[in-house]
Amino acid sequence: MQHIIAQAKRFVRDEDGVTAIEYGLIASLIAVAIIVAVTAVGTKLSALFTTVASDL
Repeated sequence: MQHIIAQAKRFVRDEDGVTAIEYGLIASLIAVAIIVAVTAVGTKLSALFTTVASDL
């Protein structure tokens, strides 16, 4: 029984997995921000090209 309790305590103190999860979440949030920015710029750029094409 002591062995199981010692393993549980070691598992709770181990923070390597938590750090990897945090880095994964940060990377995914950055990716979402990039996708939103590129989509917004792409939409505005498309509208600009349409305006230029119609004016010509």
